[in-house]
Amino acid sequence: MFRVADLVVLLLYLLVMAAMGVYFMRRNVGTEEYFLGGRSFPGWAVGISMLGTSISSVTFLALPAAAYALDYRQLTPHLVMPFVAVAACFLFIPFFRRGKNVSAFQYLEERFGSGIRFYAALYYLLHTLLKLAIVLYLLGLPIAAMTGYEERLVLVVIGIVIAFYTIVGGISAVIWTDVVQTVILLFGGFFCMVTALIRIPGGLSQVFSIGMEYQKFSLGPLDFSFGERTLPVMILLGLVTFIGEFVSNQNVVQRYIAAKSLREARKATLICGVMSLPTWGFFFFLGSVIFVYYKIFPCEAVASLSADEVLPHFILTTTWPGIGGLIIAACLAAGMSSLDSSINSVATVATVDFLKKFRPETGERAALRFAWLVSAAAGVVMIGGAVGISYLPRESVYDLSLTLGAIFCCATLTPFLLGFFTTRVDNRAILVGMGAAIVFSIYNILHFFGLLPEYLRLDAHIYLAGTLCNVVMLVVALAAALFRPGRQEKLQGLTVWTVERFKPVEKRTDSEKN
Repeated sequence: MFRVADLVVLLLYLLVMAAMGVYFMRRNVGTEEYFLGGRSFPGWAVGISMLGTSISSVTFLALPAAAYALDYRQLTPHLVMPFVAVAACFLFIPFFRRGKNVSAFQYLEERFGSGIRFYAALYYLLHTLLKLAIVLYLLGLPIAAMTGYEERLVLVVIGIVIAFYTIVGGISAVIWTDVVQTVILLFGGFFCMVTALIRIPGGLSQVFSIGMEYQKFSLGPLDFSFGERTLPVMILLGLVTFIGEFVSNQNVVQRYIAAKSLREARKATLICGVMSLPTWGFFFFLGSVIFVYYKIFPCEAVASLSADEVLPHFILTTTWPGIGGLIIAACLAAGMSSLDSSINSVATVATVDFLKKFRPETGERAALRFAWLVSAAAGVVMIGGAVGISYLPRESVYDLSLTLGAIFCCATLTPFLLGFFTTRVDNRAILVGMGAAIVFSIYNILHFFGLLPEYLRLDAHIYLAGTLCNVVMLVVALAAALFRPGRQEKLQGLTVWTVERFKPVEKRTDSEKN
């Protein structure tokens, strides 16, 4: 249902975001400022930005949709996140803040050579472009529902706004718009919850009673079957996912490096770790509340909607004009905080790991222009991919994102872990493991699309495809390393066993930055 007041609020929000991009544009005189903001951000701002990126529109719409359609089993992977965040503070962050590194994958070259660096960087680019399309598609649902405009047109308009302020503003625009967007996101979710609860006659007690009746608070089956979304499967998925986020995701690593000191980087990571889990839990519970609301107040229109469309329908039919627009802006804020970060990280990896590596003589102005072009290209791919996703069958968009991320996984987490925790695995061993991971990834794709005979299919849920791919690389690389002697003398500062040797460097670097 079109409401002019909602549209006005939404347009004002988009104009403010675009204006922030223009404001920060004057600071970007080179790639150091464009990608890292001069390495001067306070920990609290970086932490809130990391929170906004981690929750994204998958939190605002897809997590309530997952709870509405099924139960809380898709919350289970998130339970391990705070523990991984604490481990990252002391085990991983120092490796990325050494020297003048900008990309996470520069570490892999120092540790194993250029081959594995290019492999991991290329996979990151492809995986991030897929993520961009999924998140943007989610953003199109509520806006199309509110305005009545065709969904594809909405995707194009919103995609252009996001790409614009990200291209012109760089990482400074990304981080500070993320801070604003995260505050708006949390407010929007809270207002949705209050609006539903005050209309449910029995309040919270009725939500719990009806939710228990329909098993809406279940974390999934407790058996150890790996063929379904059981509790062990989802916990294992979360462990691999979040270790990957804090170890091999350029989005996160770039923020470690952009913080003004090691202490501020650790503070940012702890803020993200502490705030993310309650936020995810809140939005799952919001899905349960909306489920109960429509059980008490049945609606024919809702019965014909997909799970991803129920919350936007609730917002637009139960909130006051103007307030609904603010909540939709919160939904936009959730997605934009993830999309802008990903676009900037794609430009960073393309510039640092490919352009400057192959053409080191490239000047700062030329590199900055290249980063702008890559950001624009990422925006085009994001919009085109989102339109394509609208045609795919799915249980929910969150389920689709987990499935696609799993089957197209090429085990970029394992090289970092082997680099950090082993001294025997060298360049040749990791390349052998890389080859095995590529073969297994092709197997996953064939398996998913039913192109393999029955006797070659694994009895494991598709969510575990990425985890198994990492295990294959780990086992093969370790096996290959057994036939080669370790070379620990060349690994100063590159493993946890030799990290003490570069601690003074980190301290000296931080003092220089401050």
